[in-house]
Amino acid sequence: MRTLAILTKAVWLRLASITLTLFMLGCSHASELTVEQLTVADRQVKVWHWQPDGKPAATLIFSHGAASAPLKYTALIEPWVAAGYEVVAPLHVDSTDHPDMEKYQGMASWTARLQDMQLLADTYGKNGYVAAGHSYGALIALVKGGATGIVPPGLAAPLSDSRVSAVLAFSPPGAIPGFVSKDNYATLAVPALIQTGTKDVPPGTNLSWEGHLDAYSAVASGGDRYALILDDVDHYFGGAICRLDLPGPKQQAQLDQAIEYSLLMLQAYANKETSAKQQLTQKLGKTKFADLQYK
Repeated sequence: MRTLAILTKAVWLRLASITLTLFMLGCSHASELTVEQLTVADRQVKVWHWQPDGKPAATLIFSHGAASAPLKYTALIEPWVAAGYEVVAPLHVDSTDHPDMEKYQGMASWTARLQDMQLLADTYGKNGYVAAGHSYGALIALVKGGATGIVPPGLAAPLSDSRVSAVLAFSPPGAIPGFVSKDNYATLAVPALIQTGTKDVPPGTNLSWEGHLDAYSAVASGGDRYALILDDVDHYFGGAICRLDLPGPKQQAQLDQAIEYSLLMLQAYANKETSAKQQLTQKLGKTKFADLQYK
């Protein structure tokens, strides 16, 4: 009976993969989404793996926001895949979709997230990758790119990864007493796009949206770091990412803008395309809905 159950599960996962592949053929480029299982520290890690048609232009490892899940970011991820990029995203233990969420409270989720990212880097990013993430996941991405994070028991410093070519950080947290300081961000060592919006205020707090730019303001000039500020954009782009249950309206046009800038970052710093960096330079400053800064 156990063997039958395992076979049934394997067949179901394969059918799910085929179904998702056929669905995504409607995109401008055919792509495939599979759900894969890896293991770290005696813990199963489910990985969503988007593959473009043809050889990937680069690999992104994406870390989702707290309590969220990879599939709640398809509006962000699928355009990257359609542009030719491979994306892998783990289901972290703090996700409400994770069966063992209750076992990983507080700093336990931080340890597990770092383990997840190292596992995916060793599996999919051996030849280099872009670290990307949203909210809690953006902090993880910044740490992989050189920002200083708390080293939990069982892991060794440094937590950064020399294979990271760039960071895409959507709404990273500001300084959190006892967890991350503004100075911790000053060690960021790679080019980065750090995004926020003028309504990016966590629900139930009196914090300012400017705190999400701590990672940008803390780093010294000269390292190709960009801050993207989108007018009237909240933490979830109106429910377009992370919190799909929100009533909206979805801020899809603003998300499309963020995706446009992120694709230029990928082309400029993962693919070393001079023309893409020139386009970013041309977009510096305030436009109708966006403000792109550089240092």
